[in-house]
Amino acid sequence: MAAGLNSEYMALCLVLMISSFGLCLVSTHAELRRFEQPAKTDGTLSFLVLGDWGRKGAFNQSEVALQMGRIGEKLDIDFVVSTGDNFYDDGLTSEQDKAFEESFTQIYTAKSLQKQWYSVLGNHDYRGNAEAQLSLHLRKIDSRWLCLRSFIVDAELAEIFFVDTTPFVQSYFADAEGHTYDWRGIGSPRAYVANLIKDLKLALSESSAKWKIVVGHHSIRSIGHHGDTKELVSKLLPILKANKVDFYMNGHDHCLEHIGDAESPIQFLTSGAGSKAWRGDIKKQKTGGLKFFYDGQGFMSVQLTRDAAEIAFYDVSGNVLHRWTTTKLLYSSI
Repeated sequence: MAAGLNSEYMALCLVLMISSFGLCLVSTHAELRRFEQPAKTDGTLSFLVLGDWGRKGAFNQSEVALQMGRIGEKLDIDFVVSTGDNFYDDGLTSEQDKAFEESFTQIYTAKSLQKQWYSVLGNHDYRGNAEAQLSLHLRKIDSRWLCLRSFIVDAELAEIFFVDTTPFVQSYFADAEGHTYDWRGIGSPRAYVANLIKDLKLALSESSAKWKIVVGHHSIRSIGHHGDTKELVSKLLPILKANKVDFYMNGHDHCLEHIGDAESPIQFLTSGAGSKAWRGDIKKQKTGGLKFFYDGQGFMSVQLTRDAAEIAFYDVSGNVLHRWTTTKLLYSSI
């Protein structure tokens, strides 16, 4: 098994080194694989964040994609982040599933979106063939696609830590509600989560990036349909606070949302409105720290410089619904 895993790593590195995006897998002390993503020549960085989208263009997915292309060109984005639930309703059936092209390649066709896409798996992706989305075969079909369970993107100005949050949620194992989950590669969920937390803690503690961003599918804080994910609140949030993470970005709730934390500078940003949205599904009793909530379709943009960050949320027509900025002192993290 170890030999097979090493072969996969070598093959992945080879493919990434020769890809048109110039990515290379580089070594890291932790188990999390790390990818280098160059920033712009002026040192700035911009990207879009989209979640819960793959419906073959339905539920306004195509309309959201159109506006992403327009905003992507305006901001000269460097890449796109997907917060998971990439293909509905039950992920992909195999590497040859046409839904990959019908929901991804044929939808996000704008020139500005022909950049690297960094994706994590959501719970709906685990209901299909999860291994298919991780396959190198999909990168041969569309070289923009990069989906792994957990990994790090070193974008010079920022480090983005992608976390596989689905195995954290105990209810998926205890009561699948009639669904079948593809847990290949997970083994014992308790051991899997413990190892992932250990690797994430080490990677975050070693990071000297100006901006630290963590991406997962499930929310830590949300007033949407699913609300807070208790396992992430207890196991992941303390690590983010201890390591001065700036942003936690997620999908899962089909909305756009911004919540601040009362005890730390961390901002919770939900971008799960890539297609089907849930109108009026709000947990109004949990509105502490809420800065913005929108129960329609849309996406989010992130612009970073050495001393400032700007977050913006857009609706299906490309209108700016919420814009938020913050600044940092001009000194390096220690």
